[in-house]
Amino acid sequence: MVFTRQQLFGSWYRNEVLQDGSVQTELAKMTEDGEYEFAFSIHSKQGELTQQSIELGDWGLVGDIHFTIAKAEYIDEEEYATDLANPDNYHAYRVLELSHQIFKYQHIVSNEVFILKRVIDKIAHC
Repeated sequence: MVFTRQQLFGSWYRNEVLQDGSVQTELAKMTEDGEYEFAFSIHSKQGELTQQSIELGDWGLVGDIHFTIAKAEYIDEEEYATDLANPDNYHAYRVLELSHQIFKYQHIVSNEVFILKRVIDKIAHC
């Protein structure tokens, strides 16, 4: 199946309950110029924020292959450049479903599946 880059422009969200009962959330923003910002946070079972990071980089979509290249990360408000020689900063995914509401994709190597839902930026026309 062939998808278009325009289908991914905007903001996406997912959350996942981890094995220890904590909750990980991701807010992904993908722009028309091929840049992304992924904000990750983990909250304990009690709702306390225990970890937060922001990853910046480039993304693309070719046919049904979505890819990301991590270029920087913010941890505790401090920026760290990624090592572009490190293969862990490059990821490729097979798009399983992409609509106006759902982005479902599978990591090519680990086979892990992710499901994101679109965040509506403008709720009303005021």
